[in-house]
Amino acid sequence: MSDKDEIRELLARYCFALDADRFEEMAALFAPDGVWETAFGTGSGRAGIVAQARSIADGPRPKRVHLTTNIVIEVTGSTATARSNWALVQNTPDGPAIGSGGAYSDQLIKLDGCWLFQHRTIDRFIAPGQS
Repeated sequence: MSDKDEIRELLARYCFALDADRFEEMAALFAPDGVWETAFGTGSGRAGIVAQARSIADGPRPKRVHLTTNIVIEVTGSTATARSNWALVQNTPDGPAIGSGGAYSDQLIKLDGCWLFQHRTIDRFIAPGQS
């Protein structure tokens, strides 16, 4: 696979792990000193990322799926940047609905032949109460 294909696969594996509440698996997609910056706080290092994800997922949550699109990747040797948009579709009592959406801004690094997130920033600008 090309570097860009491997990075697209990384973005998809992140969504599958996050949507299934497999936070250790999600955190393993980050470099050991990686940073996950969300609207609800920041996790640093894999253990910090797991803890941050668990704090967001406190309590039962509806079935959901993160969809990632408009992916732009720039590779420079063993580092890369990626920008993309995301939407969260989830079950509600009234049927499926878009719960939130926004953009990802990623700094990536290739370690031991594998692409990992070095820093993922999540801009959540489509959400209840936003205009």
